Amino acid sequence: MAREAGVSRALVSLVLQGSPKVSQQKREAVAIAMAALDYRPSNAARSLASGRTRTVGVLLDDLANPWFVELLDGMQSIFREQKLRMVLGDSQYLARPGESPVSAFMEMRVDGLVIAGDLNADEDLTRATLHTPAVVAGTRAFDLPAADRVTNDDAAGARMAVEHLIGLGHKDIAFLTAPTGSARVRADSYRDTMTRHGLQDNIRVEPTDMSEHSGFVAMRRLIDGGRTPTAVFAANDILAVGALSAADDHGISVPLQLSLVGYDNTYLAGIRHLSLTTVDPVSRDVGIRAAEFLLARIADRSLPPRTDVLTPRLVVRNSTAHASRA
Repeated sequence: MAREAGVSRALVSLVLQGSPKVSQQKREAVAIAMAALDYRPSNAARSLASGRTRTVGVLLDDLANPWFVELLDGMQSIFREQKLRMVLGDSQYLARPGESPVSAFMEMRVDGLVIAGDLNADEDLTRATLHTPAVVAGTRAFDLPAADRVTNDDAAGARMAVEHLIGLGHKDIAFLTAPTGSARVRADSYRDTMTRHGLQDNIRVEPTDMSEHSGFVAMRRLIDGGRTPTAVFAANDILAVGALSAADDHGISVPLQLSLVGYDNTYLAGIRHLSLTTVDPVSRDVGIRAAEFLLARIADRSLPPRTDVLTPRLVVRNSTAHASRA
């Protein structure tokens, strides 16, 4: 490129590095030459020279879950400032047969790893975090000793949800759970809060697989069981939407006959037709903090692992009301 455009390779290199030694006139000459030749810098060559790929691998447990949107937005706001690229991978689709989902990121030689959601912490993932700076974001479901961790306080969030319903006069409150670490923490907090208020005989925990359909089926089981609760707290917003659909199918009015609370404060909760009361796990703040932790660990790998647990908040919308038959 340099020979054909009449600029030296050394000058092009200085411009690409952002060197202050290059005048504005020369920068413009290089930019014109690059545009004319449709030149793209080689990331592979850059990484060989610097030992950095300027990429961060983000391993998610389910790309379909809208909870990740705010988390990723928070991380991107920090990584963009440092000119780092995020490469996203879903653990269900990223790996080849018989391969750990983290292997693809290791082949790419990413500068750091973000593990988001309730993943299976296998030996390959644990080993990867011993050699690559890593942070776990949004969950405490598994232990990676060498990784930092940033999450919301699931126990506090669940307690806020249940106490909100109890404060509205509800006593028969059911919980829709799922086989994930975060859901288990929320379920335990639901049980503890109900027991603390003398409502242990009303504890009902319905299993789901975290999908909207399973929320629908779980709510239908509660209704068909002959004792419909006056309130339902769901482990996430998707389950709550499924429960809302089941209630609607059975002619049960939300919130006049049934109050619903979700978790995650996803965009679904804010849709006017749904207007779902939910717990906001401050996902964008979790993403920002996780990115800051990772950048610090990339700069200094000798840092001891750190944990930051952020306080969630309850967002009250139109899906909850005072109990009419508590």
